[in-house]
Amino acid sequence: MMEYKKYLARVEFDDETNIFHGEVINIRDVITFQGKSVEELHEAFEDSVEDYLAFCAERGEEPDKPFSGRFAIRLSPEQHRKVILAAAKTGKGVGAWATEVLTRAASGVS
Repeated sequence: MMEYKKYLARVEFDDETNIFHGEVINIRDVITFQGKSVEELHEAFEDSVEDYLAFCAERGEEPDKPFSGRFAIRLSPEQHRKVILAAAKTGKGVGAWATEVLTRAASGVS
């Protein structure tokens, strides 16, 4: 995982072409980049983010902001009931309980 100005990118290596391909993953817009070396990849990532920000500025649009801190989820009524009960059993509100559960579940992810 790569990070620049809070934009996160996933990188894959194409063994046939010997090129790294990357894509920003924490916004709705599409930002891609590639490079033949790690140094070239880092430079291309930063250049692509800067180009995206400049493009948005030229168009007078706000660029997508990575990670607002808000997380919306849709549940069935039954799932919602179970979540409320699970949070209540721990003595926490749903937001605090969900944050704790999601943080614990994501702790092994880098």
